[in-house]
Amino acid sequence: MYSKTLFRFLLVLSFFLVPVGPLSGRADAATVMPEFSLPSAVDGKVVNSGSFKGKVLLITFFATWCPPCRQEIPTLIQLHKDLGPRGFAVIGLSVDEGGPKIVAKLVEQEKINYPVLMADRSTARSFGGIAGIPTSFLINKKGHVVKKYPGFVPHALLERDIKAVLQ
Repeated sequence: MYSKTLFRFLLVLSFFLVPVGPLSGRADAATVMPEFSLPSAVDGKVVNSGSFKGKVLLITFFATWCPPCRQEIPTLIQLHKDLGPRGFAVIGLSVDEGGPKIVAKLVEQEKINYPVLMADRSTARSFGGIAGIPTSFLINKKGHVVKKYPGFVPHALLERDIKAVLQ
């Protein structure tokens, strides 16, 4: 019999599981980032993807209960802090089903300095499907997806790729 945690994981995974298609690994630079308008986990205000126009973005789908997702948070905080002045931003998209209060608590505990929004099924589908978490997408200044990262990504790799796109 499955444990409650495993069942919850499989349920969330099936909620967001959609065929991944052409965005695996290195994405085609012509792939335009899907537009979204999602509520902030902290204050509920709707954030529109258009407000980040002209910036290099790292959009990461995550959950509070996911150990590799939690492991990436310090890296994302540091990258947002260090590269933000150069036109870079991290956007966290939570797939938590427990609601924004759980996510807001994590934001406060970890002192997350980047926007954390509550994702929905259509957002996950519009990014080509999220087969597992964390899953991150690197977006260039023109708004094109240039790379997809399935799973945990080491700090050095993210920093190298982001700096290359910032140039």
